[in-house]
Amino acid sequence: MATDRTDRAGSQGADSQGTGGPTADGISTFKGQERALRADRLGTGGLLLSVLAATAPLMVVAGVMPTTFAVMGIVGQPLLFVVLGVVLVLFGVGYAEMSRHVHNAGAFYAYISRGLGGTAGASAALVALVAYNALQVGIYGIFGFEVSGLFATYADLEIAWWIPALVAALVVGALGWLKIDVNARVLGVLLVVEVALVVIFDIAAVADPGKEGLSLHAFNPDTLTGAGVGTALCFCIAAFLGFEQAPVYAEETSRPHILVPRVMFLAVGGVAIFFALSSWALTVAAGPSAIVGESQKQSAGLLFSLTESRLGGTFTDVLHVLFVTGMFAALLSFHNVVARYAFAMGREGLLPAAFGRTNGASGAPGTGSLLQTAVSVVIVIAFAVADDKPAGDPTEPVLHLFTWFGNIGALGVIVLMAAASFSVVVFFARRGAAGAQAGRLLTSAVAGVALLVIAGYTVKDFDVLVGAGPGSALSWVLPGTIGLALVLGLVQGAVLRGRRPEAHARIGLGNEAFQLEKAAEKTS
Repeated sequence: MATDRTDRAGSQGADSQGTGGPTADGISTFKGQERALRADRLGTGGLLLSVLAATAPLMVVAGVMPTTFAVMGIVGQPLLFVVLGVVLVLFGVGYAEMSRHVHNAGAFYAYISRGLGGTAGASAALVALVAYNALQVGIYGIFGFEVSGLFATYADLEIAWWIPALVAALVVGALGWLKIDVNARVLGVLLVVEVALVVIFDIAAVADPGKEGLSLHAFNPDTLTGAGVGTALCFCIAAFLGFEQAPVYAEETSRPHILVPRVMFLAVGGVAIFFALSSWALTVAAGPSAIVGESQKQSAGLLFSLTESRLGGTFTDVLHVLFVTGMFAALLSFHNVVARYAFAMGREGLLPAAFGRTNGASGAPGTGSLLQTAVSVVIVIAFAVADDKPAGDPTEPVLHLFTWFGNIGALGVIVLMAAASFSVVVFFARRGAAGAQAGRLLTSAVAGVALLVIAGYTVKDFDVLVGAGPGSALSWVLPGTIGLALVLGLVQGAVLRGRRPEAHARIGLGNEAFQLEKAAEKTS
């Protein structure tokens, strides 16, 4: 019975300290002791809200959608969201099945290591750490710019964009130290309110359409022609990023084998429908023939212009504020994911052991949270120092920090999803389950190929995505960041395999490896 209790404690992240003695205020997961995040923190609702917050619905509707219409000239953006929804559901079939077998805060790299080996897993871990850091840090650019704009508009006060960005980084860092269920409540309130406002706009657009009426032209396949379709796919897939984070929280749920797949499919389906309808509502309000021109003229101001003419100035003012709080929710969501990846990597020797610890009181990965906060602050300060534009000029924060880092992160996650798809096929095939899992393996392979195609378009058109000239060094330096992380991760994995084969063998196993070690010790 004593052994039974000990094993359960380890798998649940129970309360004992790394020094060996129990404490009243929780656990500290030092390497060699219980190396698990605190379980039973999240149910279906909390997990779904934590995941969906990263999609930043209002930021997508107000920012990504007008940009895609304007830059690519593709009227059929609503149909693109439907197509991508199908691709990501196919991806989710195998990914969700994998989540039933692997419960690890390092989701992507854990899955890839189980299928493609520990060296590939080490590479995926570093790519994930770079990609999610880039996604999170990039949002500080547009967040700071929008907050400074609110101060200028409503308080007649000019402040530099980097001041609210740094304040937000510190607040997000503080929240990252708290219990994940506290974070989920903060994210939930912000998410529900911004979704409600977008739905109100959608209804208003349908009730008061533009000159062309309730046109379904945006869903016509003929609208998806021309050279810009591939790049438009890159823009649109970035809007989905967040749903794939569900397995990152597996250790903090009570029934991960049930909750994680459920939340993933709810998130993908909900996001695809929501964004398809909202982008269609934009075409209805502006008119399919005018949506591209209006987007080019107004850019991120398009949504606010359309709401003001239909719902009034007060609603539009509230929408501006919720635009900012929605971005804050995305910042916090990505921060939580980065902290958990750092925790998983520290636990398995891919980062210093200090990262494989949790806070005793909250069970959150505190050292990983500190790392992500430090990275954010350093990069924001670097861009602030390089910014020689007057307050109110979006060049540095929006066109550089947000665009550059956002697309680096999106490319990294697309590559990880493609690799995870193929790792699912290998994982089940090696275990003799190819016949039983044939349908899932086929969908994973199809999704993997589709994601590789999107990744190829992303690299090919990176100069368009970041607004650089075709001959600009940025077109290869920025995507090269993901390539460099991939190569350095492979090198780290190979070195670990040669020097510490026992540590290499544990990559991707997480707390399961520790439980196996304890069981072996008990029987030896």
